[in-house]
Amino acid sequence: MTSTEQLTGERADLLQTLRRHRGFLLHTVDGLTDEQAATRTTVSELCLGGLIKHVAGTEQRWMLFAVGGAEAMEREPIDWVGQFRMAPGETLAGLVERFQSVADETDELIAALDLDSAHPLPEAPWFEPGASWTVRRVVLHLIAETSQHAGHADILREAIDGAKTMG
Repeated sequence: MTSTEQLTGERADLLQTLRRHRGFLLHTVDGLTDEQAATRTTVSELCLGGLIKHVAGTEQRWMLFAVGGAEAMEREPIDWVGQFRMAPGETLAGLVERFQSVADETDELIAALDLDSAHPLPEAPWFEPGASWTVRRVVLHLIAETSQHAGHADILREAIDGAKTMG
């Protein structure tokens, strides 16, 4: 695979943007205890550790799609509720380590995959029937997903101790 340090142009831009938003998300958990990371600070089920877990799982599944299509993406079932919570025995450090491992794998794939390669989307009510996404579209989706959840995380963190990612 191509080293991500040697990337230029579109690939470098996509990767730099994804890394920036991952950094915003990771900043929201900096210095927290496991108990703080598992705390629900709003009426929603979201906690900071759960957001780290969710974004890592989502990124991993979408990159499985980028490589092998819907079938590869759907090999493992999704815990729709548990993906947003820290389970007993999970630690923030462990969730961050997995997040970073998934990010490293994604970065290598972005460096190597054909951005124009496309696969039909899985059948789901939230996807247009018969639509396909390119690897480029998958990466853009990951940027949007990570950015959105970094914003959620910033609100949750501010409710814990007043810290802000952007403030």
